[in-house]
Parts: sequence; structure tokens; C-alpha cells
Amino acid sequence: MAGRRLSGWGWMAGKLVLAAGLVTVAWQMPSSAVPDRSALSRSAGPKPNPVSRPAAAQPSAARPRFLINSALDLDRPLQHGEYAWADDGVPAGGTWIHIDIARQVIRVMRGTSEIGRAIILYGADDKPTPLGTFSITEKDKDHVSNLYHVPMPYMLRLTDDGIAIHGSTVEYGVATHGCIGVPDEFAALLFAEAKLGTPVMITDRRT
Repeated sequence: MAGRRLSGWGWMAGKLVLAAGLVTVAWQMPSSAVPDRSALSRSAGPKPNPVSRPAAAQPSAARPRFLINSALDLDRPLQHGEYAWADDGVPAGGTWIHIDIARQVIRVMRGTSEIGRAIILYGADDKPTPLGTFSITEKDKDHVSNLYHVPMPYMLRLTDDGIAIHGSTVEYGVATHGCIGVPDEFAALLFAEAKLGTPVMITDRRT
């Protein structure tokens, strides 16, 4: 399923010279539907079922969107539907994924470097997302749920009973049937990065 990208500002770029060295900073407003490997964006996908428990703070209607391209050290938290990805210059290393239910965030690591981050959807109270350590057992770019008959683009399976990471509409106040929903464009980048056997740790510090 194709993602929807924000448009309206075009591209801007700048450079800062610090005493410790040269740091490149780039900021942008995406203008195409093609996933960018260093982007902060919104995306569209299937709507999951309503969530009954409180989610993160309601995002504001108008806010700037930008990315420090040299790292994922953004100057504000991501909001629902946004993601960050920056892997240029990151050394080779094993990929692993941490999903924090309490903070509603997925982090993609390459070795000790964080290369991707996004706000997630997770399971509603009656269909909670399982906690623990898993590994990716199947990859399917164009998967359709056998149970709910809805698209699950860029599906990365975690359990035999259907729990997976996949592309979705990540909006405030909605949830999944236990899966981890991420913006479609982020899902495409993660799908390309992850391999069968990639470890995934899901935690919830509220429990």
C-alpha cells in the first residue's frame, strides 16, 4: 500500500561548523511518495480498531517538521504518523529492534547506533501486544491478514498466531489486534533493513 507524504515547503539544507568538527544538518519537508532513507514524515495505511486506554498526548494541529540528518537526535519527540531514519555513515553491524509499549516507540538499531525511530500502534486492551524477545520468522511485502482480511504491507512476522510489525495508519486514539503498526514508509525501510532471524524485544515498563 502506497504511503502519503507531506508537501509544501520543499528542501532546505545547512551546515554547522563546531569546535569539535564538522556536523552536517539537513532539514526538509518531503514532497513525494517515495520513501527517503533520512526522512521525518507522515504516512497512510489501514485503520485498526479503537483503543480504550489513553495514548500519548494529542499532537498539535500545526508544527514544524524537520530532521537532523547526521543523527536521530531530534529536538522534539516524534508525533503520531511521523518517523525518522538516518543510516548514512553508520558502520556495519547486527540489526536489532526494540519496541517500547509504554512510550509507544519503535527503535531500529544497527550495532550500537540507532538508525530508525517511529511512533507505533499496539494492541488494544482486549488484544494486547505480547511482551518478550522474538525474532523475525517471515517477511511478506504484500501480506493480507488471514483473520481480518486487511492489508498488512511490509509484514515482519513475530509469532505463529499472527503478531507482526507492519505498515499502518498511525493515528492518535487507535490500536491494533496485537500487531505493531508503523507508518508505511518506515515499514518499507525496516523491511529492507531487517532479515529473517533479526531479534525484536518488546517491553512495557508499566507492567
